Amino acid sequence: MIALRVIARLLDYPDQALFDHRQELLEALESVSELNLQHSARLMQFISGLCARPLLDRQAEYGELFDRGRATSLLLFEHVHGESRDRGQAMVDLLDQYRADGLELDAKELPDFLPLYLEYLAHGSDERARTGLQDILPILALLKARLEQRDNHYAQLFATLISLSGSEVEQASLQTQIAREARDDTPQALDAVWEEEQVTFLGEQGCASAQQTAHQRRFAAAVAPQYLDVAQATTRGTRS
Repeated sequence: MIALRVIARLLDYPDQALFDHRQELLEALESVSELNLQHSARLMQFISGLCARPLLDRQAEYGELFDRGRATSLLLFEHVHGESRDRGQAMVDLLDQYRADGLELDAKELPDFLPLYLEYLAHGSDERARTGLQDILPILALLKARLEQRDNHYAQLFATLISLSGSEVEQASLQTQIAREARDDTPQALDAVWEEEQVTFLGEQGCASAQQTAHQRRFAAAVAPQYLDVAQATTRGTRS
């Protein structure tokens, strides 16, 4: 599905290449058959709006939205397993699934990073893509609801993913759940988390970006030690 590849790119960390090639993304959306006119128009609007502001502003916004707290994390298993060791095994299983379908990861992103998972689905059949989206539908719906609560434009992307899954979502119960949740991205909430965990990973990070550091800390807390080398060697990073 071309639409999945476009959305995967839009959900990844914004960089200069995205801004430089935005016209190609717009042109790709003009030819997609899997989207109705409404969703196609909304994606085009999202791309135009995203690239209308300075890149550094968009990068800062992305980090604030997806890397502060866990409520809007794009790491799928964080919503399923949290920081338990079960998440490590789940990531190893997902890596095996990628390899079985001919996808070998070669860099530093975690296998449960949503844009990476969408890229994987986009390279299969439409049926596999829909099934893969249905597998994570509760997470997509939860992220959409949380982003809507924050009145954030990224919610549009999740609405389109839900539409592509071909499944319905019960919105009323989600809205009730979201209304009861406390924000976990405030300075106070973040301080409380770090005081509890006190996680260190691979010593000093040097010049590593805050984006990478956040992922590494989460990985260290979640992955069983026996899987650490495997994940380091095979996970893929799509950001420059």
